[in-house]
Amino acid sequence: MTQDAYTKAGVSQRHADASVDALVSELSKIQTGKPSRVWPLPGHYASVLRISDNQGIAFGTDGVGTKMVVAEELGRFDTIGIDCIAMNVNDLICVGAEPIALVDFILCRHATAEICGEIGKGLRSGAELSGIEIPGGEIAQVGDVVEGWELGGSAIGLVDLDRIVSGERIEPGDALIGLPSSGLHSNGFTLARKVLAELSWDDDRLGRPLGDVVLEPTTIYVRAVLDLLASGADVRGLAHITGDGLNNMLRLSAAVGYELSEPLEVPPVFGLISELGEISDEEMHEVFNMGLGFVCVVPADDADTAVELLASHHPDTRLIGEVTDRAGEVAHS
Repeated sequence: MTQDAYTKAGVSQRHADASVDALVSELSKIQTGKPSRVWPLPGHYASVLRISDNQGIAFGTDGVGTKMVVAEELGRFDTIGIDCIAMNVNDLICVGAEPIALVDFILCRHATAEICGEIGKGLRSGAELSGIEIPGGEIAQVGDVVEGWELGGSAIGLVDLDRIVSGERIEPGDALIGLPSSGLHSNGFTLARKVLAELSWDDDRLGRPLGDVVLEPTTIYVRAVLDLLASGADVRGLAHITGDGLNNMLRLSAAVGYELSEPLEVPPVFGLISELGEISDEEMHEVFNMGLGFVCVVPADDADTAVELLASHHPDTRLIGEVTDRAGEVAHS
């Protein structure tokens, strides 16, 4: 595979971005006949609605994508619910919100109690890890639409409007603190599956069966970040590293750049994908998290304290770089 391996695998980020722009263009024309409750956070990880003078509801929606295909191939659905929870609550905390609830949405050809029960185990585990409730959801049997299974969810959280973390106060010289990922998380699976298709899920060259490595659940960062927000540290930016890789940091609103001079250790699965797929380092960092699951931005003076607090939740958390004055540029070693 060459530079544009992800597009050749069937996913075009350029087309996806254009599609989002087209959709948002229409949605921005909505007229309700009353003042808007939307708190302006263009391009951020979650949306916020004002519900009182200083209270907002943050909300977002996401799914597990084609990681579900691997779960189907292996007949293992007991952790995929953790991924669904993680993809949603990790986005909510990026605006400084405390996640409180999620409703799930299961699409399938034919529902079975056995598989839904296994999915429920992961949802329950993810909910407990992030401190949320799941008061309801939906199962849709749509054989004319899907062949297998899909899992998604929509989550809400609470945030004081004067404590929203938008990234606008980020300044050059601020510290970047990296929290490690558990592996692939839930992004880039169309490319990963295509590259790894020549191997068996039992392949153990990474020290354990490849299927176990690939299905490793997405890390949930909620408790760590909420503790940081409550610590008194000046938290200026929070970034969940998902699709688009390191470029996710550019979703924060400040006109700055980011330099990762001391990146976290890259899990071996990424090296295997790069080698087998002949994928450039540049594209790997544009598609995958490369071992970096979440980034917190604080002033340099708060860095040591923040690292210590976050590492108590997620060992191997550490300072990975700093903010630069090169707006729109993400550089890494």
